[in-house]
Amino acid sequence: MELGFRLLLVLAIGVLLACGGGIAPASAAGGRWELLQDSVGVSAMHMQLLHNDRVILFDRTNFGPSNLTFPPGHPCRRNPRDQWFRGEADCTAHSVEYDVASNTFRALSIFTDTWCSSGYVAPDGTLVQTGGSDDGIRKVRLMPACTGGADDTACDWSEKPTDPDVLAADRWYATNQKLPDGSAIIVGGRGQPNYEFYPKADPASGTTLPLQFLSGDNSMYLYPFVHLNVDGNLFIFENNRAILFDYKSGSVVRTYPTLGDGAPRNNPTAGSSVLLPLKPNATEAEVLVCGGAPASSISAVNDNRQFPPALRTCGRIKITDPEPAAAWVLEDMPSPRVMGDMILLPNGEVLIINGATDGIAGWDSANTFNPTPVVYRPDRPLGDRFEAQAPAAGTPRPRMYHASAVLLRDGRVLLGGSNPHERYVFGNAKFPTELSLEAFSPDYLDASNDDRRPSIVNPSLTGAPVSVKYDDQLVVAFRVPVRDPVVSVTMVAPSFTTHSFAQNQRLLFLQAQLVTKAPQLPGIGGAILPTDVHVASVTMPTKVLAPPGYYLLFVVNGRIPSKGIWVHIQ
Repeated sequence: MELGFRLLLVLAIGVLLACGGGIAPASAAGGRWELLQDSVGVSAMHMQLLHNDRVILFDRTNFGPSNLTFPPGHPCRRNPRDQWFRGEADCTAHSVEYDVASNTFRALSIFTDTWCSSGYVAPDGTLVQTGGSDDGIRKVRLMPACTGGADDTACDWSEKPTDPDVLAADRWYATNQKLPDGSAIIVGGRGQPNYEFYPKADPASGTTLPLQFLSGDNSMYLYPFVHLNVDGNLFIFENNRAILFDYKSGSVVRTYPTLGDGAPRNNPTAGSSVLLPLKPNATEAEVLVCGGAPASSISAVNDNRQFPPALRTCGRIKITDPEPAAAWVLEDMPSPRVMGDMILLPNGEVLIINGATDGIAGWDSANTFNPTPVVYRPDRPLGDRFEAQAPAAGTPRPRMYHASAVLLRDGRVLLGGSNPHERYVFGNAKFPTELSLEAFSPDYLDASNDDRRPSIVNPSLTGAPVSVKYDDQLVVAFRVPVRDPVVSVTMVAPSFTTHSFAQNQRLLFLQAQLVTKAPQLPGIGGAILPTDVHVASVTMPTKVLAPPGYYLLFVVNGRIPSKGIWVHIQ
């Protein structure tokens, strides 16, 4: 490497690199839908993108056969504790590895029940999957990022019939959050006003730690929204209230006001939440909570088969404010939404997608699909942040209960799942079980933006992930035909998405400074960079802002992102 820098594209958002001439705003084409697979045989209740550009998706195991049979020679599942098969051979898969680049998939094996479970990606890139239901409620399962080639036929989940229970408590509808030391905290779950850590400091320990906040009125609402704050504490939201929690001491640092009119936002009323993009060297952080359903909707659906309108309100709060008087700022989405997913896009915008306009989360508990994606732009003035999309191509599949969504490296959002039935149902149903995968391409991928789309010069988009360290000075090299006055570098942690909440999702704007556009800047191995390449120095964040592991890096020209590359920070 030359100039004392590593030539690297760093994932960050909102970094000023250079000033250029006036550039026309991005096209408002509204994006497009693309059906990728009509059926992968398994409904994607849970999804996680790994650094090999493959998505691991899985469903529950205790509801009967899936529509994907294992290939000849693959061991069938025999679990005497399974409620459906009861020890008989189950030769169908309940998990799939989807290869984004080749648009292909293969069956994976899970032994115990993963229904309504949680997960995170360890610093080494392994998907760590925790809890579930029935015989899986205290299990931990591991799925590595497979390396490709013939050996992948043996690359699968690590879970054996003899695996012991690892978790200290039942974790059904719990939430995982990766911590600055690379471990995870597992928060809540049905009937569990407590938390624990994985991996455990003492493997023999069965300790759980109390979290009284999750008891009382909060106890009926599941999958708490958990975000790692910039001070290292945890923002935890359940029902309609939130706290800032010091998990090291077990103490509540701050109690926030009730959100809005007090309507609940967590499952089964199923709103969603994101930690909004963090600015360079962030000392402030904001959380956005959108959608959900009034508490009265639960009895209306379950007792009377009525489907009241969902909420259209969002609450936004600065969680670093030490005295947040009237801290929640309310905004209205263009339409009501329950069971929606909120996904951070590479340019710092938020995509709100999937879900229904009425009802709640549950079996046959909503009546009207919401087909309209919405983009939320955090830095725009209050009242001008939402934009309903009007995709120019494709028709979305209804995705409501047990659907999921994840950001891909090329800037698309992968959508899967939706099964509002206790088992796979394809006939005589208003909303059949969805086994398909589709992608939504936001308008920044429209061809009209091609002259403003950056491309990374080095490292290669197809190369191995680049290893970096905290506080490293890196060099971003990119090419763009028409440069915007503001160019950003962004860093995104891919999420574990299930039940309308993208766990561990976060996006950072990194500090960056334009170095030069000189044609003779040496590149990797002494190569000379092309004359139209822009170069900037970027500072990597601290681990409290970016826990160790794999991140996607993008260069963003105005609001038009490049394809990302993988970086491994540790």
